[in-house]
Amino acid sequence: MSISTDSPVALVTGGGSGIGAAVARRLLDGGHRVAVTGRGQARLRGLAEELGEPEGLLTIVGDMTEYAEVQGAVAATLKEFGRLDTVVANAGSATHDTVAEGDPEGWRGMVLTNVLGPALLVRASIDALRATRGRIVLVGSVAGFVNTPGNIYGATKWAVTGLAENTRRQVTEWGVGVTLIAPGRVETPFWDGLGSLPPGHLLTADQIADSVVWAVSRPEGVDVNTIVVRPIGQPN
Repeated sequence: MSISTDSPVALVTGGGSGIGAAVARRLLDGGHRVAVTGRGQARLRGLAEELGEPEGLLTIVGDMTEYAEVQGAVAATLKEFGRLDTVVANAGSATHDTVAEGDPEGWRGMVLTNVLGPALLVRASIDALRATRGRIVLVGSVAGFVNTPGNIYGATKWAVTGLAENTRRQVTEWGVGVTLIAPGRVETPFWDGLGSLPPGHLLTADQIADSVVWAVSRPEGVDVNTIVVRPIGQPN
């Protein structure tokens, strides 16, 4: 699909790999112009090369737990493309340990990335989204609906579940939609810290990206709020 100056614009955080990269790819294929953030220049450069250096892609190095850098990413997107229709808060991390036996050293960064980061993105982008009557997409997790013994990562995703609905209740009167995408087990670099993938069937990043693109492409006035996507065979 051709890209024009009237094409919708999306900003995807944590888009250098995994679900974020798949979302960027799908949105570009659907005619969006897309800004992608990430902490590593090399990974973003690799994504741009993989996608063939499309004219509708902007890559931005930044830490989405720092408000000034989130504001900078939104400003850079607006400067490059002139508008903002969708933000996808995808950046996240996991320590894969438990509250009673884990290492607290890694918890602060996980909580800031998974909870503070999406909130900062909402705050930084809301004026631009009000102008376009756009959409906020928060990437949560099935872990934000199901309790697991000691799971701190899950607790951060419960917070994202609450953030999505609390945000919706405020911004819906401004014509801004909010969608929570809650994936089950997905084959992404998320599992690298465990050394292996979990057993059973896993979704692909592209399958989750399809859900994101479907949500943002609903007709005007339709607000799809929560999408939980599990692979067949995942019991909880």
